[in-house]
Amino acid sequence: MDEKRVHLTISGRVQGVGFRYFTYMNGINRHLHGWVRNRINGNVEVLAEGPQDQLTALIREIRKGPEMAQVLDVDLEWSEAQAYLPPFTILNTK
Repeated sequence: MDEKRVHLTISGRVQGVGFRYFTYMNGINRHLHGWVRNRINGNVEVLAEGPQDQLTALIREIRKGPEMAQVLDVDLEWSEAQAYLPPFTILNTK
């Protein structure tokens, strides 16, 4: 299995629209490790590890977002998995 890590910063109308829960459920359903959190600047940040095909599917869903969201940009950075992240969770805003 090809395990990867991806760090995402999502901008647009992505807070107050269920985006974290939407991302959390997608991460859980894909058996990924990592987290999602709101940023003080209005963006949403995601760090996820797992099989590359599952991460790619997560990114595809994030680009769509939940119904009330409007995703303007997804900045992403791939790296090798480091295998110390918890099962997918929601973190406090930072």
